[in-house]
Amino acid sequence: MAEVIIKTGKEHMDVKEIHRFLSEDSYWAKGIPYELVDHSLTHSFCAGAFVNGDQVGFGRVITDYYTFGWFADIYVLPDYRGRGISKKILAHILEQPWSKRLRRKMLNTKDAHGLYRQFQFSDLVNPSYLLEVYNPNVHLQYKEE
Repeated sequence: MAEVIIKTGKEHMDVKEIHRFLSEDSYWAKGIPYELVDHSLTHSFCAGAFVNGDQVGFGRVITDYYTFGWFADIYVLPDYRGRGISKKILAHILEQPWSKRLRRKMLNTKDAHGLYRQFQFSDLVNPSYLLEVYNPNVHLQYKEE
């Protein structure tokens, strides 16, 4: 396989491909409108994995860069899975100076616990401290503002 290159910044991301994957292939954002994905990337730290110039993986962190980061939309295209690409994306993000100082890093996953545990993510210490408003399909009602 050709070399995997990690790039950061929305300006380096293939937003159309990210939207395609999230809206068609992900279990967490099926049907999400392009505009919502585009805006969400504008307000996140973005990291993409590229092979021969094509984006094959992605991840982002919604963060204040000082105390908290929510890791989201991390994926690798099916044809490139099992090659350590998601680990490269995560390692790159976690090596950032701002990432090292975050007091709390969180994420949500249905099926990749083993991957994230390798990067020190663990079950909640005090789950009763956290509350949520859960509306998983709100993106299906999005209207351009």
